[in-house]
Amino acid sequence: MEAIRVLGRQITAGRRMLNWTQSDLAERAGVSVSTLLAIEKGSTGAAIGTVFEIAALVGIPLVGAMDPVGREIIENRLALLPTRVGNSREDDDDGNF
Repeated sequence: MEAIRVLGRQITAGRRMLNWTQSDLAERAGVSVSTLLAIEKGSTGAAIGTVFEIAALVGIPLVGAMDPVGREIIENRLALLPTRVGNSREDDDDGNF
């Protein structure tokens, strides 16, 4: 939840740096002012796509996508993870097969 709150604060800072009011940004994003206010406060109720769109509108790069080093770190981490997740039949801890 801390990450959502931090992203909300970054959105607020980005909006202010652009000298946009909450109404300005809400209109550009196609959301209500109350939705934008909730996002800026770090509420988890908004759709993640909406939050990311608003972040992009105010110039916040997401998940290191603009940074080649950040992309490389993410790719290296993903390479260490299994390609599929889920319980196999023998891993079923309740004895059911």
